[in-house]
Formats: sequence, C-alpha cells, structure tokens
Amino acid sequence: MFDRLKEDISCIKERDPAAASSAMVLFLYPGLRAVRAHRIAHRFYEKGHFFIARCISQRVVRKTGIEIHPGAKIGRRLFIDHGVGVVIGETAEIGDDVTLYQGVTLGGTGKHTGKRHPTIGNNVMIGAGAKVLGPFKVGDNSRIAAGSVVLNEIPSNTTCVGSPARVVRKDGIRVSDMDQIHIPDPVKQEIDRIEKMIEELCKQERRLDVPKG
Repeated sequence: MFDRLKEDISCIKERDPAAASSAMVLFLYPGLRAVRAHRIAHRFYEKGHFFIARCISQRVVRKTGIEIHPGAKIGRRLFIDHGVGVVIGETAEIGDDVTLYQGVTLGGTGKHTGKRHPTIGNNVMIGAGAKVLGPFKVGDNSRIAAGSVVLNEIPSNTTCVGSPARVVRKDGIRVSDMDQIHIPDPVKQEIDRIEKMIEELCKQERRLDVPKG
C-alpha cells in the first residue's frame, strides 16, 4: 500500500507543475484523497459490504466534491486534477495513467442493470466538464477536449471534441478542421433550427391568407 501511495504522489508531481512537494500532494490534493478512499471502499464492495462501501464514498464526496462509486474499477496512477464535480459510475472501468479534470462525468444512459458506464483505456486524458455517457470504450492514448459530450466509442490514439464529440485527430494527423476553440454551439444550432421552422410556418400562413380570385 505504501508503494502504491508513493506511485500516486509521483505521478501527480509529474503531471501537475503546481505540485511543489510530496507533502503538499499527500495532505492537500483532494483527488489523491478520493482515490485512496476508493481503494478501501472498493474492497468492502467486492466482499459484499455495500453499505460500508457507500458510507466511505459518500463521506469523501462531502470532503472533496468527488464521487466515485465503490463498484468502479480503477487502475494505477489515476490523477484527478482539482476534481470538484467529478462523478464516476458503478460499472465504470479506468485503466492506468489516466487524467481527469474537474467536472468530468463517467456516467450511464438510463439502463438499470448490467454494464452501463464507460471503460476508459490507458493513458487517456479527459478535459474539464467532459461527459462520457454509456457502456462503450475510450481507447488507449486518447484525448477528450473540455466540455465534450461523448456518446459513442472513441478509437485509440485519437483526439475528440464537441457535443456530440467527434474525432478531429488520429495518430497525430488532423482529420477535421474543427478544433477545441471552434466547437459548434448546440444551443445555437437548435435556435437556428427553430427559427427556420417558424419561417416555414409563416410562409405557409401567408399562402393560406392569399384571397382567392
């Protein structure tokens, strides 16, 4: 357990330039606290002690703002940066060397049984506010831009952005002209659709109002 803690602290110091010391990471980083508590809760969960497991996880939510269901399976060296608002569902699986930023959700889509949360591969980065929803896989070495909504499987070695998310780079080669700054605004798209519909209705109304000769 001590070796695993040293490994967690080391990976955070490597990925976060603001981590000035091991002591700072150990005592002041909520992401590390949440991951450590999850390991304990997960052991209780695997032994069928669901109430105790949830008590541990809910206590951590109150302390850190990070909610990891004790049933989730988490690999080594997970770094949750800042962490407030992170939610990881019961059947989520996370590989090694994954980085999650604040507001990330690894959630379900309404199914009540079975696998309903995503599987995240190794060395994946998920940006702030991104939502990954459903029982599919996000491939190794992938990057999900901040604010993206991922509803389908993401191949390995890709970068995806947008809502819904789409792949814009694969194996380091751009496959789309869209970037993280110029993500289509889904609200604007919906407003444009409604305006077009209203315009068509107005045209139909004018045709009906034309007096017959």
